[in-house]
Amino acid sequence: MGKDFSSALRPAIVMTILFAALLGLAYPLAMTGIGQALFPAQANGSLVRDANGRVIGSTVVGQAFVSARYFQTRPSAAGKGYDGLASSGSNLGPTSQALADRVKADVAARRVEGVTGAIPADLVTASGSGLDPDLSPAAAQAQVARIARVRGIAGERVSALIAVHVVRPLIGDPHVNVLALNRALDALR
Repeated sequence: MGKDFSSALRPAIVMTILFAALLGLAYPLAMTGIGQALFPAQANGSLVRDANGRVIGSTVVGQAFVSARYFQTRPSAAGKGYDGLASSGSNLGPTSQALADRVKADVAARRVEGVTGAIPADLVTASGSGLDPDLSPAAAQAQVARIARVRGIAGERVSALIAVHVVRPLIGDPHVNVLALNRALDALR
């Protein structure tokens, strides 16, 4: 019996080392290399840089815009807000009083900002990851009056800017990337 065990142990150890090297080293390195070669911008985080080359954000990860001069993103449930290390939803269900209180506070804040009428849900609710970089066109449109007032430009001009930045994917709902929209807003003179 001892000889059977030792003869079976050696191939098991060799196969374990082989598959660890193959699946733990070779495969990840090959996928990283292919990603870097074919899709370098996406493989490096879809980073957006300013004119000086500094990273100012990512097209795929939301960030908080706190100035009234900018379109506001949807609330984030990730850590203290848009924390990629704490990406997750809040796990608060539809009957949660904490969720209801947070949404009521967000609705009140949007009303203070000047949003009238029905408030789009994505202005007061977080996404599943808490890192969503996009808004619905309606949520962006709801902020036009505030931005036009604060920046001293015509609301029609801000609405036209939103219309230009609406992405209509083949699958899914139309959306607007908030970082791209705010950069275009800054480019208006």
